[in-house]
Amino acid sequence: MNKKTLLITGGAGFIGSHVVRRFVNEYPDYLIVNLDKLTYAGNLENLKDEENSPNYLFVKGDITDAAFLETLFNQYQFDGVIHLAAESHVDRSISNPMEFVMTNVVGTVNLLNMCKMIWNGQYENKLFYHVSTDEVYGELGDDGKFLETTPYDPNSPYSASKASSDHFVRAYHHTYGLPVKISNCSNNYGSHHFPEKLIPLMIHNILNMKPLPVYGKGENVRDWLFVVDHARAIDVIFHQGKMGDTYNIGGNNEWKNIDLVKLLCQLMDSKLGREEGTSEKLIHYVTDRAGHDFRYAIDAGKLMNELGWQPSVTFEQGLEKTVEWYLSNQEWLTHVTSGAYKNYYQQMYSNR
Repeated sequence: MNKKTLLITGGAGFIGSHVVRRFVNEYPDYLIVNLDKLTYAGNLENLKDEENSPNYLFVKGDITDAAFLETLFNQYQFDGVIHLAAESHVDRSISNPMEFVMTNVVGTVNLLNMCKMIWNGQYENKLFYHVSTDEVYGELGDDGKFLETTPYDPNSPYSASKASSDHFVRAYHHTYGLPVKISNCSNNYGSHHFPEKLIPLMIHNILNMKPLPVYGKGENVRDWLFVVDHARAIDVIFHQGKMGDTYNIGGNNEWKNIDLVKLLCQLMDSKLGREEGTSEKLIHYVTDRAGHDFRYAIDAGKLMNELGWQPSVTFEQGLEKTVEWYLSNQEWLTHVTSGAYKNYYQQMYSNR
């Protein structure tokens, strides 16, 4: 008999797969149900190592489908939800904002409604954990860091949709007493990252000697968080965080985009045995994106001081681990960039 049954939404995605792996391995007495729509960023090959674990179950479905969710919640009677399913790419949000409203806002409210219905006021040992982003806070100047108390000031359709979902989660806590926790994280990096985002895109392009597109002059600053450390933080907040609270999760690693790309070029040249400077020649500056925030930085002091979490690696260590993973898993990268990864669900689940 499982001690808890947890629903993890978006568990086939980049961050979600690391969270699923963490919970499946750390809590063998929990049943972990991974719900993912398997859009372009959801990849079951991310969880090949867990698919036969006795406490893991995959369900394909869409959080915008309330009737489907009601059937699922009635079937499994979840004790907790860790909600990561989201459209998350800023450029895509600029070209199709409505898709972000549906998934990030309507999908989140559907899940909140299901928890409210199924728990029916019996909230002991229940939790809705909402995973969000630092982009809801807007942008920073040259100084300062985002705190949990920083006013929201989103600048893109993506960050506006995440800000809205955060507000709904808090509203359900204050209005209905729903047990919730929220975390807002900085940019994640690590293995299994879909190669439209900066680091995996650069790794893929360096491997194939393709141009390395850098927005503007590459002066934008981001705080980078190793995805394994993010999964550890989610675990700590889920089990030990204060009900109704928000926690910022950051890696304390601020890098200008151009400096990060140059460091990546050096690392890749070294690992691939190429002459130093080979990859740097591929850097290609492109027109800056609309609504491109200049700088984000997270103050994770609350998480560190109250719950004892610390990053386990420096950025340089984490980046080297990331590069080594991509170089050792080029088949994964090929499947993702060619679209072949989409066939994996058919192979694994069509006869089940």
